Amino acid sequence: MKLTDKLSHAFDQQITLELSAAVVYRQLSIAMGVADLPGLAQWLRAQSDEEVVHADKFITHVVDRQGSPKIGAIEAPKVKADATPQDVFAAALAHEEKVSEAIRNLYRLADAEGDLDSRPLLNWFLDEQIEEEATVGEILAQIKMVGDDGPGLLRLDAELGRRTGGGAEEA
Repeated sequence: MKLTDKLSHAFDQQITLELSAAVVYRQLSIAMGVADLPGLAQWLRAQSDEEVVHADKFITHVVDRQGSPKIGAIEAPKVKADATPQDVFAAALAHEEKVSEAIRNLYRLADAEGDLDSRPLLNWFLDEQIEEEATVGEILAQIKMVGDDGPGLLRLDAELGRRTGGGAEEA
């Protein structure tokens, strides 16, 4: 079943948002690298890579449905040069919440358009966003608990640095 024009446009917007998320996470990673927190930087880089995988899932879906995806403009993220780990993960959580709402809206539109074929993909993303928000929220909570405790932050940095790439996700 070919996508409706309205749904095709909405998928283009979601693809752009996913790629924007990759850029946001990459900039946040840079901020943590500058702050000499290589573990946090590594976790954020892996998350950036995962967001590209997410965009690719949407792109594949649109192409498989006889569409021609178009990536929109992506603005440079605004991250303070002196961003703290708490600032960074609060920004990451806010962005995940934005992506979650966009996916819920895409699901609502697919339902309104009678597009049953998008449900498996969108269901996967609904589950994925619950996990994303929970993970980033947990890291943010841990950063808040650690506060100004340098050794605690370094332990968290080491733990998050064990995360490897973000491109191996399966649908």
